[in-house]
Amino acid sequence: MTERRAILSGSAFEEQIGYARAVVDGDWVHVSGTTGFDYTTMTISDDVVEQAEQCLRNIDDALSEAGCTFADVVRVRYILPDRDDFELCWPVLRRCFGEVRPVATMLMCGLADPRMKIEIEVYARNRR
Repeated sequence: MTERRAILSGSAFEEQIGYARAVVDGDWVHVSGTTGFDYTTMTISDDVVEQAEQCLRNIDDALSEAGCTFADVVRVRYILPDRDDFELCWPVLRRCFGEVRPVATMLMCGLADPRMKIEIEVYARNRR
């Protein structure tokens, strides 16, 4: 039987909405859309690049708890309300994914909170 377990970050959103930061299902790790909130303080920067950096720290924490790293990521989705902000984030994103080269999609749509400028979702496969 395939192992399935939830990974929680402590985000108030997880409790209020009823979801997990990530779900490990066998070899697969599905990380929820992750925003630039610092989940310990529930604060968020006004700067999209700082938000992207915090998104990646939040994702890294979830991947680590699942036994993965960014090297295990096979798909990434970037969601931004303003397409002009995406290119500003490229150097930060390239640091995590430039060697890995996962498939990627960028979507433009409104996010749950107007302070959110980027949301990142990843899928990883743990082959260890």
